[in-house]
Amino acid sequence: MSDQSPVSDRKQLTPAAKRALAEAEARRQAAAVQAKEDGKAAPKELQGPKGPEPTRYGDWERKGIASDF
Repeated sequence: MSDQSPVSDRKQLTPAAKRALAEAEARRQAAAVQAKEDGKAAPKELQGPKGPEPTRYGDWERKGIASDF
């Protein structure tokens, strides 16, 4: 069995890469906080379509048929 840990075999990250990873993590945390706030503040839709949002994939889907805009 080796005395070295398996992590030492990995390539060292540059300072720019470390900074990018830290920024990405900060964005993920901010998005999670924003999602919690949006979920609480969003009003209930009246007379909207039943079921999932029909435009969720970038096109209009109704009864299993999708059409682009």
